[in-house]
Amino acid sequence: MRASTSGPAVELSGLVKRFGRTTAVDGLSLRLDRGQVLALLGPNGAGKTTTIEICEGFLRRDDGEVHVLGLDPATQHERLRPLIGVMPQGGGAYPGVRAEEMLALVAACAANPIDPAWLIDVLGLSSARRTPYKRLSGGQQQRLSLACALVGRPELVFLDEPTSGLDPQARRLVWELVSALRADGVSVLLTTHAMEEAEELADHVVIIDHGQVVAEGSPTQLTAEQPEAAGLRFRARSGLDTSQLCARLSADSRIDEPTPGTYVLTGHVDPDVVSAVTTWCAQQGVLAEELYVGRRSLEDVFLELTGRELR
Repeated sequence: MRASTSGPAVELSGLVKRFGRTTAVDGLSLRLDRGQVLALLGPNGAGKTTTIEICEGFLRRDDGEVHVLGLDPATQHERLRPLIGVMPQGGGAYPGVRAEEMLALVAACAANPIDPAWLIDVLGLSSARRTPYKRLSGGQQQRLSLACALVGRPELVFLDEPTSGLDPQARRLVWELVSALRADGVSVLLTTHAMEEAEELADHVVIIDHGQVVAEGSPTQLTAEQPEAAGLRFRARSGLDTSQLCARLSADSRIDEPTPGTYVLTGHVDPDVVSAVTTWCAQQGVLAEELYVGRRSLEDVFLELTGRELR
């Protein structure tokens, strides 16, 4: 008996998970519609991986409702398991198993698997098919883990940091595969620390912090809010004292240096503000490079909601 083909792929309502005195997930609710990509974002310790592991049936919730493909992963895990693909952080393969052996083992558990040899070729693992897992590069391990998640033709795929450690070419390949999955009607729930990845792939974004939803919507909706705060960014020598520039701007403006040499002006931007910035840079003897005026990025929204401090 298969899961229901109607309703959302994932629906959480008031999800709670505690570890001792620590509440990792605190009343979280979200919905992933069929054939869409949902990016679950949050700083380290926000509850992302815990939430995904509950959806996969590896952890039991303490409270709330969880439905994955119409099933309860806690009580109907055996029915759910053949319908989902899981790409965990850290791979999870046996250290001594060869790449092709690992994929063949996973494929043997599926009723209608994709040809493992074809998948190995598509993911650029042909030269490493007989290499033991422990000797694969980090990027190769990630791609093998993705192959294992896809080989069973799942209806829903969970991708936990799918492009961590990948080079630009491999990252682009994964992006293309995720887009192809969506085009084939497969639902995808992914976590990522790469904001440009979420903007590129996701139909819907849910940002969580301390186990609670702090914002959600499409990437366009999230970055289009508060258009007056679109701001300006430029690159210059790191460590510049921007206090004099701030004094020339309106009271609602502020300037941050989120990464060394990248300056972000948040607030109202008009031609006079752009002129003030470039004039100030000239007075400091620096060239404002990569000057950009426009809407906030998803990274800007993320930092505004979850803070800029390391965790």
